[in-house]
Amino acid sequence: MKIAIIGHSGSGKSTLAEFLGQHYHCEVVHLDQLHFSSNWQERSDHDMIADLSTCLLKQDWIIEGNYANCLYEKRMREADYIIYVNFSRCHCLYRAFKRYLNYRGKTRPDMADNCQEKFDVAFVKWILLDGRSRNQLKKYQSVVQKYPHKTIVLTNQKQLSHYMNTIN
Repeated sequence: MKIAIIGHSGSGKSTLAEFLGQHYHCEVVHLDQLHFSSNWQERSDHDMIADLSTCLLKQDWIIEGNYANCLYEKRMREADYIIYVNFSRCHCLYRAFKRYLNYRGKTRPDMADNCQEKFDVAFVKWILLDGRSRNQLKKYQSVVQKYPHKTIVLTNQKQLSHYMNTIN
């Protein structure tokens, strides 16, 4: 089983990926872990792509994250299912703040070592504006149009909960 999970920051991609990983007994790859090294240092695209290429060779994987510069089309093409978590800006902001309160001063399990959780102006701007640019939205829409037979779009918590319950 190969599942690609895409969507906005704070939408619950990592949580969903972990749930599916446990359910299907499948390795979960968090692209943020490949993108960052210790203390929020960005890794090169070359290194990130090399690591992800190894993951894509496996028979089963769950990959969560966007990173259009990192084998995006290949991930979408090879996935058996694509889950697009398309929650509202306010809901994503709320979830990100809740996550911050939960992990403040700590590193989340889905992040690289020593990347302590932060909730700053730049991240809020990313959630509300920059991460929802026309270009980014076009990428999501393109995936939905190109792969309608294998794309699941979840737009709210009720749909996400229902989806998770149907898996169990």
